[in-house]
Amino acid sequence: MRHLLSAGDLSRDEANLILDTAEEMRSLADRPIKKLPALRGRTVVNLFFEDSTRTRISFEAAAKRLSADVINFSAKGSSVSKGESLKDTALTLQAMGADGVVCRHGSSGAPHLLATSGWMTGSVVNAGDGTHEHPTQALLDAFTMRRHLGSLDGRRITIVGDVLHSRVARSNVLLLSTLGADVTVVAPPTLLPVDMTAWPCATSYDLDAALPKSDAVMMLRVQRERMGDAFFPSAREYTRRYGLDVHRMAQLPDEAIVLHPGPMNRGMEITAEVADSPRCTAVEQVANGVSTRMAVLYLLLGGSEPAISTARTEPANGHAAAESAAAPTAPAEPASAEPARTEHARTEENK
Repeated sequence: MRHLLSAGDLSRDEANLILDTAEEMRSLADRPIKKLPALRGRTVVNLFFEDSTRTRISFEAAAKRLSADVINFSAKGSSVSKGESLKDTALTLQAMGADGVVCRHGSSGAPHLLATSGWMTGSVVNAGDGTHEHPTQALLDAFTMRRHLGSLDGRRITIVGDVLHSRVARSNVLLLSTLGADVTVVAPPTLLPVDMTAWPCATSYDLDAALPKSDAVMMLRVQRERMGDAFFPSAREYTRRYGLDVHRMAQLPDEAIVLHPGPMNRGMEITAEVADSPRCTAVEQVANGVSTRMAVLYLLLGGSEPAISTARTEPANGHAAAESAAAPTAPAEPASAEPARTEHARTEENK
């Protein structure tokens, strides 16, 4: 793949390849020098038309740890504020020799337009577009769950909150279902999309019924900046029905974890006691985000073929082992070679 635009574009093998590569990248965090020369000479542009802290800094740290040159572009203070179009911005970056563009945009489909319009030849990574998707967030969430729970096949994951405006929810549902998890979305009826028949998940309005059978619970932020109407009576009412506090956390199985993509509205969708508890992985998700985005940039822009092929040739359901057994073996040394040398030595001795 040249681009990462949607979590739904990833097959199970491709998703596992990224997660396995992220596991290797995570080992850099324990080294004195946290750098690899993998993308030396490559230029990565962080093209952000929306405000962001975690995602932009995470991508910047990931690119720099791979020794890439990083250009940070913000719509505020740029020619975009003067009316420059997305096309002209893309052509400018292309002229500057951008090898990869990490794009966050308020309009759904903007990264896809960059990737398919022909304005740029580099790889495009979707860092969040409108209310559509945020694939690298889903990857780092899956990476965090896999480190705590092991294989996600058959695991029960519950996503709670403002699903209607959440690109994180859509990407997580698509990716987790690809990895074999059973996903349930819990939200008020007004914060669910009108038609969810295409979503590979179950839906519920009752949080208390879903918690006891959840291996992981992901709390979503209520995105008030995207709300033009009143989707629930009050913040207090929302917290009472769909907020996660210590009493609700006690209903979770002992090994279950709590995730939050951030930023948090403490006291609304999650209380401070839960956010600061050892079972909440919000800070760990930030650290894992750097490793996961390193893996994405490495595989898209400069992954060496041996590293990729090594991960892809691991036996899957016995097929690789079967192919190895069926492959022709190298020709063996003739059995008569040693006797021939012995006969020659005897002839020399007789002489």
